[in-house]
Amino acid sequence: MPITNNGPGPEPGQRSTTGGLTAVLPQRPQAGPDVHGRAQHAASGSESRDATPVIHTRGLTMRYGKTQALDGIDLELAPGRIVGLLGVNGCGKTTLMKVLAGVVAEYGGEARVCGHLPGPASKALVSYLPDATFLRGRMRVRDCLTVYRDFFPDFDLGKARELISFFELGESMRLGEMSKGMREKVQIALVMSRKARLFLLDEPISGVDPAARQVILDGILGNLDDDALLLISTHLVHDLEPILDSVVMMRGGRVVLTGDADDLRAEHNMSLDHLFREIFR
Repeated sequence: MPITNNGPGPEPGQRSTTGGLTAVLPQRPQAGPDVHGRAQHAASGSESRDATPVIHTRGLTMRYGKTQALDGIDLELAPGRIVGLLGVNGCGKTTLMKVLAGVVAEYGGEARVCGHLPGPASKALVSYLPDATFLRGRMRVRDCLTVYRDFFPDFDLGKARELISFFELGESMRLGEMSKGMREKVQIALVMSRKARLFLLDEPISGVDPAARQVILDGILGNLDDDALLLISTHLVHDLEPILDSVVMMRGGRVVLTGDADDLRAEHNMSLDHLFREIFR
């Protein structure tokens, strides 16, 4: 069932599109603690680290052989937001994240992270959790902590240990002897313990049981700086909807809907989960 945009336009400074490819999602004014437990602040003046968009793309394209993985993506995402990158498997979410993370470079169009082209300068500002595990089964948790401490100058070992404890894991535990959910918690602890400007989490709760999903989300939210941007991809919209400030919905390598989460719910008179199901059924 197609979704049409017949409601009132977005507020000044924001654009929500249903047929186009542009999303301008500015930082939300913040004051006091929010419902997610994050310490919020006013996003203006000297309190904002940088006015430069964290993510900026124009006409971003990428092909894998005959497959058009990305087809003209325009995005501009500001700091201080949790943005859901939503879509079914194969829609281009992972490819977009790989471009932003600097993992792949054979793309067309323009992509910038905090004003930098994807590369060494941008990688220093991005903490990326890929959709596949990047840790070896024979490693123990303490080995993972050592690797991250040695490899990333902005890695906060104390924060990582706190998260490992929060997830009720031991540093002597071996990854190969853990469940999928436990391994995911280790990876989340590592990725979220960097002082990054952009966190890219690709399907962090996919294949994890519902109880573990909530614990993982609590760990993510409790360790996210106010002026960082979190872009989290998923097709499990119901689980993530309560934490999302904005959404970018993709299909067939294109953006089909973007906007502020509250505005979209009011405009379409339904939850994001319901809206997602209407668009993709």
